[in-house]
Amino acid sequence: MSDALRKAEDAVRDAQDSADVARIVAAVLATQAAQQQTTTPTCQHQHPHPRGRSAGEWIGISCAICIGGVGIAFASIAIAIGGISVAILALVLRHIWQDIRKGR
Repeated sequence: MSDALRKAEDAVRDAQDSADVARIVAAVLATQAAQQQTTTPTCQHQHPHPRGRSAGEWIGISCAICIGGVGIAFASIAIAIGGISVAILALVLRHIWQDIRKGR
């Protein structure tokens, strides 16, 4: 038991013997303060805090997004050109097939 708690208990015993209301109140308050001091947990270690991204990492992420966007744009253009080429080829082959069927 701590010294503060022992002193508070002694003060309570003294106050009970003399029936002094002020001393009883002071003793009760001292006992409560002593109990709060002994039961309050203290954190003795540091918790790791999540580290934020540095400016270099954000620049790298933004460059990757820009390059990916340009790549998607070029891929879309390539798909469109391929689609147009297939459509033109289909029309030319259809015209050739019609010419062969008519005997030209």
